[in-house]
Amino acid sequence: MNSILSAAFIVLFLLAAGSIVYSSWRNGISPMPTSPAVRRQVVAELQRIPAAKVMIEAGSGWGTLALEAARSRPDLQVIGIENSPLPWAVSRCLARWGSFRNVMFHKKDLYTHPYGEADVVVCYLYPGAMTRLDEIFRQGVKPGARIISICFALPGWTPERVVTCGDLYRTKIYVYRSKNY
Repeated sequence: MNSILSAAFIVLFLLAAGSIVYSSWRNGISPMPTSPAVRRQVVAELQRIPAAKVMIEAGSGWGTLALEAARSRPDLQVIGIENSPLPWAVSRCLARWGSFRNVMFHKKDLYTHPYGEADVVVCYLYPGAMTRLDEIFRQGVKPGARIISICFALPGWTPERVVTCGDLYRTKIYVYRSKNY
């Protein structure tokens, strides 16, 4: 019986690891949890936008940032978009265990998701993804919506504000306001 359980555990582990490796290869980046200092700073930026009703996190990974946003702003509907199966499943489980009513996670491609309902879009991606999202945000985000990008700037956009976090890496957060392009 122990050998059957051990074999099942090994198979599950290999499937999970394979899923992460495949998704990381396909996406060009692995899902990275947002550090506590950066999460606090993003929440502080969300507090500066009290009229915001909907936040979309493009590439929500393990869900730590979306869940922190939902916890700090119960009036905000938080939507996490993630295409990697294991982080998406973990996010959904954490949201259920935490009894969050204002957060949902969708297993979708962040490049095809419609952003028109968002008052705030949050991204913690990489330069190639930010380049791809440039035109999507120009066409699909409503005028006046905020885009908060962690680490990497949106090419061709001028931030309203750049905040440096107090973490070890002095992570930069870029805050943009969408215009009617």
